[in-house]
Amino acid sequence: MTFTAHINVMPLKELLDPQGKAVLGGLKNLGLGNVHDVRVGKHITLQIDAASKEEAQQIAENACQKLLANQVMEFYEVNIQ
Repeated sequence: MTFTAHINVMPLKELLDPQGKAVLGGLKNLGLGNVHDVRVGKHITLQIDAASKEEAQQIAENACQKLLANQVMEFYEVNIQ
């Protein structure tokens, strides 16, 4: 069976997000001053062949831990569909 893993990778809240700060500055320059914080991350979609949803979850978690997320600077969330 094929499952779709939707993975969101975001910088840790404790760390600065220079890309988010740049986007925030751009929004303010465009007159959107009511936006107070921007965090920029990644959305990754994987198509996974697995016997069960639990197996697909484990495969996606393994991919995040080994390649997709730098756990020193980022956290991730996995949603299997």
